[in-house]
Amino acid sequence: MRKFVVQVNDADQRVDKFLQKTIPLLPKSLMYKSIRNKKIKVNNKRCEISQRLQENDEVICFIAEEFFEHIKDKTFMKASTKLDVVYEDENIIIMNKEVGLLVHSDDSENVDCLVNRMKHYLYKKGEYDYETELSFAPALCHRIDRNTQGMVIGAKNAMSLRCINEAIRDNGITKKYICIVEGEMIHKQETVVAYHKKENEQVFISMVEKLGYKEIITKYKVLEVKHSYSLLEIELITGKSHQIRALMAKLRRPLYGDTKYHAKKQKYPYQALCAYELEMKALPLSLEYLNGKKFKIHNIDFLSIFHR
Repeated sequence: MRKFVVQVNDADQRVDKFLQKTIPLLPKSLMYKSIRNKKIKVNNKRCEISQRLQENDEVICFIAEEFFEHIKDKTFMKASTKLDVVYEDENIIIMNKEVGLLVHSDDSENVDCLVNRMKHYLYKKGEYDYETELSFAPALCHRIDRNTQGMVIGAKNAMSLRCINEAIRDNGITKKYICIVEGEMIHKQETVVAYHKKENEQVFISMVEKLGYKEIITKYKVLEVKHSYSLLEIELITGKSHQIRALMAKLRRPLYGDTKYHAKKQKYPYQALCAYELEMKALPLSLEYLNGKKFKIHNIDFLSIFHR
């Protein structure tokens, strides 16, 4: 028999979700059977799969000890603690991700990624203890491409993760990018409505509705034109994979260096794109204190190319 006391970061989860994270070796089928047969209880009472746990609830499990032999994942300890921190408080951390760094580890098991650097950094600060947390680990609230520089928000606790995810879903956070594109735009500023589909890591854009495509909305503003290249500020109203890169290519203005989307090959080996500004507009609950705050980075790798 094992007993787990629900902590603040475990609260407001369904029983089944909590068990999957806390006892990952327990097969789903056996978990559901154990709940039905009252071998898994909450506060010594029968529970339902969909029941939401509250802080200090006791989850009691009468199941074989072999399912509790899971070793806590501490691979993040092998990652660097190097982080360019733009903003940090007790709930969130905003980081300027460098070009070439993955946000999450890939199939090659690259340990030194942004989320692992964040965990290691917070562990060193004493703000994350993987040994005492039951089901939560600090997490990234959104992602950007490996070869795109820019700001990524990390959540230090479950409440913040839920709040930021809700704000992103409801357009409560404005995300702006800066980029260099080939050629000059027809309009100095425009809101472009198009349609997006991803297949096998490649994104396709249609300017008319098509079956299987989802609507995307992108605003752009021309900041400067120089030597047949344009510097743009782009605001994402929707956020889809490779949205800016694929759309600009469709408009025949591919991003400088973005050979995946038909740009000319350049000495700069990456797409000239940076997620450089975040504005908090409508964050809920305990993160309301951030509303009205704007975060911006100025050390953008590729701007020296445009201004040379």
